[in-house]
Amino acid sequence: MHHANHYYGHSYALARYCGLTPGDVPPRIHGYLQHGWNIGDGLAPDHEYVPGIGSFVWSERTRRRAWSMGRRRVHVTGAPMAYLLTLSSAPGPRDGTIWYPFHGWEGQHVQGDHDRLIAEITETEPGPVTVCLYWQEYRTAAVRRRYERAGFRVICHGYRGGWWKDLDPGFLDRQLAELLRHRRVASNRLCSAVLYGALAGCEPAVYGDPMQLHGERDLFGGRPRIRRQWAELHGKEVDPAVAHAIAVDELGADRLLPPAELRALFHWSSASAVAA
Repeated sequence: MHHANHYYGHSYALARYCGLTPGDVPPRIHGYLQHGWNIGDGLAPDHEYVPGIGSFVWSERTRRRAWSMGRRRVHVTGAPMAYLLTLSSAPGPRDGTIWYPFHGWEGQHVQGDHDRLIAEITETEPGPVTVCLYWQEYRTAAVRRRYERAGFRVICHGYRGGWWKDLDPGFLDRQLAELLRHRRVASNRLCSAVLYGALAGCEPAVYGDPMQLHGERDLFGGRPRIRRQWAELHGKEVDPAVAHAIAVDELGADRLLPPAELRALFHWSSASAVAA
């Protein structure tokens, strides 16, 4: 099982949907699971993959891109967050904005003017504002305290996991709980979190300095293509109905599989199923 299948608790969420008891580690997914929204074939370009092994992508649009790039055995399963939404209860009252600044990762740090971004958030959002930082920025006190000093509630959904260590089964649950309590979701780049929020009923927005990663390359058309192809999702005020329809398409929320079919596709043994 590729270690990235565990990122953000994705494998745990899908195992729960399928009625399995994953224990410390979920059952092996026989293939590669898309772990974040992207504009390529659904797989991370910096990961190595075994030729001939199937991949499980979020949307039909992604499957077609993967096919055009020569990948075969590509299956549309939908995003784990979309499955988790089917298991959640109706949201309560919503208030304020949850804001996701563009973040770095272990291999690349983000570069940008956080103070400038804070000023634009303060000017745009009526509040209250929750800023969700990636674990890397959250642990960087100089970054975290800037947002705290601005009067924002600052949180982190947790560590995404990596190489079968520090796995976090509750990551997606915490993220969904936060999205369901906020009226708006925003970021300085179109990303998974904005699409998740739009699917969960938040009013989305994408604005502010997009920042960049150290040594960043614009793959598959990069930022210019994203702004051009998903122009309706950019701006401080976005039509929620249009955004929801796009999120359904990009996250494959209309392509979700029943538990038995997903178990068969992942080669998950029924012996792991919880007795009804």
